Amino acid sequence: MNHAVTRQMKLIFNIFGVFLKIGPSTFGGGYAMIATIEQEIVCKKRWMNEKEMGDMVSVSGSAPGGVAVNCAAFIGYRLGGVPGAVAAVTAITLPTFFIVFILSFLSAAFKDNAKVEAALKGIHAAVISLIILAAFKMWKSSVLDAATLVIAASTVALLLFTGIHSFYLILGGPIAGIAVVLFKRRWGLPVRTEKKQTEAKRELHFPEYYI
Repeated sequence: MNHAVTRQMKLIFNIFGVFLKIGPSTFGGGYAMIATIEQEIVCKKRWMNEKEMGDMVSVSGSAPGGVAVNCAAFIGYRLGGVPGAVAAVTAITLPTFFIVFILSFLSAAFKDNAKVEAALKGIHAAVISLIILAAFKMWKSSVLDAATLVIAASTVALLLFTGIHSFYLILGGPIAGIAVVLFKRRWGLPVRTEKKQTEAKRELHFPEYYI
């Protein structure tokens, strides 16, 4: 019994340590942190595989709240139950809270500093690159055929040219997906829900979308 408790506590501390490192080491928030979470959770710790990570990010991105915090809660709970979720969420938010708290006192003194403004512009450019990379990976993993291409293109068009709330698009996505699958099955058409991956070449395909 003591061995089991010790092992559980060690896992909780490991979860806390990983997310404590992720929190203050990423810029851009939310989706921009997914690439770092991927590196730590899948590549280094191997706590999840590629498909599980993809499903987890999809659920986290669709749920209310910040996607990075949602991911932390999901992974923490998956690995260590409620204590694991608490440890992960606390670790990923606590460093950023203190950093922003300190910066709030310094902002008045440095807000007009040319070097600070230049640094922020550089960070903005880097975050844009993360968003583009995330969109590219999301495209490769999600656009499987003509139906998914139409859904993706229609969603982008609605976001760009209408005032429809993103909530309705997120809600409409699974509905459209289910409708397409039911239609194809009814007419005997092949149904694809994910791309085939080979052992020789595996790549993490999940929505690192990031805004």
